[in-house]
Amino acid sequence: MKRSYIPVLILCAFLMMSIVFTQYMVHQYYFENYVTTLIFCGLNLLLFPAALYVYRKGVKTDA
Repeated sequence: MKRSYIPVLILCAFLMMSIVFTQYMVHQYYFENYVTTLIFCGLNLLLFPAALYVYRKGVKTDA
């Protein structure tokens, strides 16, 4: 059975975006830009279901 590495690469991209969004969110919170902080918090919250969807559809485990 041939493996597909596309879902793994997408999950890596989601992880990278999550790290960047979290760092930017903390930076904006430090400088008291609360609206931008909430925007990046929302983007972080949207990344999790997208990553979960990619994980369930793309990464198949053999049981």
